[in-house]
Amino acid sequence: MLSLPPPPQRFRTTSTPADINVRSKQGINQETRARSSPANFAEKLKTDPIIGHQPRRTHPLVWCVAVICLLFSLVIILSGVATLTIFLVIKPRYPSFDIPNASLSAIYFDSPEYFNGDFTLLANFTNPNNKIDLKFEYLALELFFSDSLIAIQSIEPFSQRRGETTLGQVHMISSLVYLPSNLALGLQKEVQNNRVQYNIRGSFKVRAKMGFAHFGYWLNARCRLEMTGPPRGVLVARNCITKR
Repeated sequence: MLSLPPPPQRFRTTSTPADINVRSKQGINQETRARSSPANFAEKLKTDPIIGHQPRRTHPLVWCVAVICLLFSLVIILSGVATLTIFLVIKPRYPSFDIPNASLSAIYFDSPEYFNGDFTLLANFTNPNNKIDLKFEYLALELFFSDSLIAIQSIEPFSQRRGETTLGQVHMISSLVYLPSNLALGLQKEVQNNRVQYNIRGSFKVRAKMGFAHFGYWLNARCRLEMTGPPRGVLVARNCITKR
């Protein structure tokens, strides 16, 4: 009896991990070379909005605005430094106002609430600065009894050199000035007691000059005066304050 040979065995082949890695690396290298080719890179520049973006040129108007802002900032900084230097080196001071003397010639009533008065004061303006000249462009003095205005007088403009003092006589007349009944009675009582209290308010516009630099400001003066009664009323006490 014949015996048949055994059928041939079929072998299955499997890929080892080393083979898989080699093939994967080969595929990646091929894909990388394909992507990095000049043709593919040029195509990507056209389609990719980030890679293919070209920087815009700044508009000339924007540059002009930036330069103007820079110059304006420099001017402000230099002005601030110059002003600070002036105040530290020159140390400017405000002029002062005082009333060293005054006379009360008359107070009489035409009716219980209307009175007339004659008052004269000596105004003293002093420039305490050693390097600054002043010009008083506007000057006005107001005379008050209590809070009621009873006379007003303006003064002619004048100039003052550094360290100079200016004296001027100011004549203030009250003619048929109305006073409320309580103030009229109070003024009559002060005249009888030989002590009359007046208030002076001054408004001055001053311009300071330092070489080519000029700057102006307003000053306010407040004086409280105590006089003896008319007709020979003299100044017995005063308190004056000058400020901006």
